[in-house]
Amino acid sequence: MNTFENLAVWKQSVRLCADLYIYLKDSKEYGFKDQITRSALSIPSNIAEGCEHDSDKEKLRFLGYAKASSGELQTQLTVGALAGFIAPAQAEEWNQQARKFSAMLVGLKKSLQKKD
Repeated sequence: MNTFENLAVWKQSVRLCADLYIYLKDSKEYGFKDQITRSALSIPSNIAEGCEHDSDKEKLRFLGYAKASSGELQTQLTVGALAGFIAPAQAEEWNQQARKFSAMLVGLKKSLQKKD
């Protein structure tokens, strides 16, 4: 098992991404669906890509991308709820998870920076 596969933030962000794909699979809002699923997929993808790099500098860069994607996802979830594409309670639940991912990524980045 790869290092990233052991990370709680990777596991949880993979689950949220899959849940979003399932929730929106029949949505006719193609532009919205494409954008929000891309940002959700970007979180675990960047975590994995960063962890596969040998240098801590590269790992930190990709963890930063993952954190940025979490912010993008939070925005899109809010817009999706306001536009009626996502049930407000569901959007809030996923937003809470995305905020948690951001906090977890900050902690992960700090632990890598302490190694220096």
